Amino acid sequence: MKLHPMWQEYPDLAKQLTTTLELMESVVKLKNKKVEAAVLDMIQAGGKLLRPAYQLLFSQFGPDQDEKKATSLAASIEMLHTATLIHDDIVDESALRRGLPTIRSAFGNDTAVYAGDYLFICCFKLLSDYSTSLRSLQLNSRSMEKILDGELGQMDDRYKLDQTVAEYVENISGKTAELFALSCSVGAFESGNSERFAKKAGTIGLNIGIAFQIMDDLLDYQADAATLGKPVLEDVRQGVYSLPLIYALNQEKEQLRPYLEKKKQMTDEDTLQVQKLVQQLGGVAYAQQLAADYTEEALKDIRKLPDNFFGTKETLERLTSQILTRKS
Repeated sequence: MKLHPMWQEYPDLAKQLTTTLELMESVVKLKNKKVEAAVLDMIQAGGKLLRPAYQLLFSQFGPDQDEKKATSLAASIEMLHTATLIHDDIVDESALRRGLPTIRSAFGNDTAVYAGDYLFICCFKLLSDYSTSLRSLQLNSRSMEKILDGELGQMDDRYKLDQTVAEYVENISGKTAELFALSCSVGAFESGNSERFAKKAGTIGLNIGIAFQIMDDLLDYQADAATLGKPVLEDVRQGVYSLPLIYALNQEKEQLRPYLEKKKQMTDEDTLQVQKLVQQLGGVAYAQQLAADYTEEALKDIRKLPDNFFGTKETLERLTSQILTRKS
């Protein structure tokens, strides 16, 4: 089992994340062994595991240190994330995820829906086994509602040429950032911290998640398909417009319109032209600055956290800063 190379710099956390992955694998038990293998391949395919990592780190601030509980809750968070990815791939008709065929492309939409639903069940089984109160289940269900709201908002905005930056931030706050917020708040709350501290942890996670998604969207305009593990600007063909493109459209629609109006018929040459125009119109620079702003907001709150024996605050600061410099 191979973790993302970034965790080599964090050996203690790497050990916990390996345990988290092993637990996830042990929980997946499907009668359809081909689909089970596909789900396991997706779990093992080199995801960054940032959400469980933040959950594990925030659990170190509490008085109730229980590593088995912390890794089990981390596994539940990552299973929830994996389930949303499987469902995302259905909606987006994606062929690749992390360089591998998606479950929908290998087995069809019906099977992919069931596989995603199964991982939701696995997530809640772990949560119900290890949560000390109904509060974590409430937090989780509310987060799932916000995630769905973000997904639906993004769906409503498909092929919309006059999206605003505020609408984009609202959508990703649900779609992506809410799961980071949940990771941090559950980690804090379930290790014995106050609800007030857990709420502050959730705010930190939300800002980290927004910065992460902006940087993820930026990669489409800076990396190639081999680095990304999926076709470049595939989201644009599907009508999902991210921050660099939204900003560029707000500056100059008419140059971009002829390409975007082709929708799914956009050629590779069309996407290259869109990339160039977005860069020329300042979309990449604007997105980089906004990601930096959200990251700095998170770092400001992280620096106010209490010091502890584990050096958690310093690890959080270092890990969060790395989001701004990642290349994949």
